[in-house]
Amino acid sequence: MVSWIISRLVVLIFGTLYPAYYSYKAVKSKDIKEYVKWMMYWIIFALFTTAETFTDIFLCWFPFYYELKIAFVAWLLSPYTKGSSLLYRKFVHPTLSSKEKEIDDCLVQAKDRSYDALVHFGKRGLNVAATAAVMAASKGQGALSERLRSFSMQDLTTIRGDGVPAPSGPPAAGSGRAGGKHGQPKMSRSASESAGSSGTS
Repeated sequence: MVSWIISRLVVLIFGTLYPAYYSYKAVKSKDIKEYVKWMMYWIIFALFTTAETFTDIFLCWFPFYYELKIAFVAWLLSPYTKGSSLLYRKFVHPTLSSKEKEIDDCLVQAKDRSYDALVHFGKRGLNVAATAAVMAASKGQGALSERLRSFSMQDLTTIRGDGVPAPSGPPAAGSGRAGGKHGQPKMSRSASESAGSSGTS
């Protein structure tokens, strides 16, 4: 773990930031020699970064793997070994020069295919989005109509309930009983009064 952290710091500082600063100085001073030197370094470093992506997965168990990476970056940068210039002139430049036409053709084909694929998937995405929008609109319209229909039916039910008069039915049994109880004393009292008047006469 410690070796991994140290190697990442070395690659970041000495393999990326330091060359980037001196590349800036080469561009600013317009020194062709320095410019070519750092261009060769960046080509080699790009290949190193690409290979590192896979070697970190499959060769990280190798003893002193991270230490070897640090030593390789130092070898590339050293003005005494000139590792980047050596690798570029001996291996990279001859290989790219012999395969340059094939690489250019592959890049053109890949560019055309990627453009066609982008247009194809873009059209499909637009069709899917349009279909989803139409379905959502139709569902929303159906839900809205059902909502309005339920509201209208509820309003009609309320209006009918307010307009219908209260049903007239027979009087409650309790009221008749109460009336009978209250009418009973009045009848007995009138009968007693008529009896008293007849006795006096």
